[in-house]
Amino acid sequence: MLAEPQMLLTVLLVFMFAGTVKGVVGLGLPTVSLALLLLVSDLPTAMALLLVPSFVTNVWQALSRGDGEAGQTARVWRRVCYFMLPATLMIWLGGQALLYVDFTYLTRLLGVLLILYGITGLAGMRLDINRLSAGWHSPLAILVGSINGVLTGMTGSFTVPGVMYLQALNLSRDELMQAMGMLFSLSSLGLAISLQGNGMLTVENGVMSVAGLLPAMAGMFLGQKIRRRLSAEAFKKALFIALFLLGLYILI
Repeated sequence: MLAEPQMLLTVLLVFMFAGTVKGVVGLGLPTVSLALLLLVSDLPTAMALLLVPSFVTNVWQALSRGDGEAGQTARVWRRVCYFMLPATLMIWLGGQALLYVDFTYLTRLLGVLLILYGITGLAGMRLDINRLSAGWHSPLAILVGSINGVLTGMTGSFTVPGVMYLQALNLSRDELMQAMGMLFSLSSLGLAISLQGNGMLTVENGVMSVAGLLPAMAGMFLGQKIRRRLSAEAFKKALFIALFLLGLYILI
């Protein structure tokens, strides 16, 4: 673990970069910040530090993607509520692993999830849930949401298999961004409750997490400016490659 001034500077730089990534491609702040923080801290600390920037920026994303269309937020929620509820509630169950399982194994599990996320992103793998009969939609949503919640509690990663499930719903781009904002903000809240219940959310980490909010927001504005001059698809490809390599490094 770095000394406190070095750790604070690292946190500020990590969230500036992660916010920039989010500004360019619309996602990645929790995943990027978790992966980078894990290089200088243990897993529970990294999970605690991402809470405030992830929650605030994703609540903003969840509530601001309607582009003036009345009722879009409510419509998106109705589409994803059977997934979102277990994805949030089951975080507590996954969080119990932090009390009983060696952090080394959980960190390696995170590495595996990052590798899977990078591979599926690079391959452009997309499922189509709409091809299933209607009777399977709700049970599948509950199952995938439960798995996502347990993995979030164990590793702090919100993305696998949750983002892949949301992509499989064939939502419009704005609806998908809004749905991911809902997932990441609710997961941040559920993770905060889980870490607090396990006694792993310290005042020091809470203060550093709050400090990371301003650079994350500044990074988002910077990323939005970069997006106008850069191919978002090319940047996203680079992001998936970086996450794959980070996952491999963490796993090894």
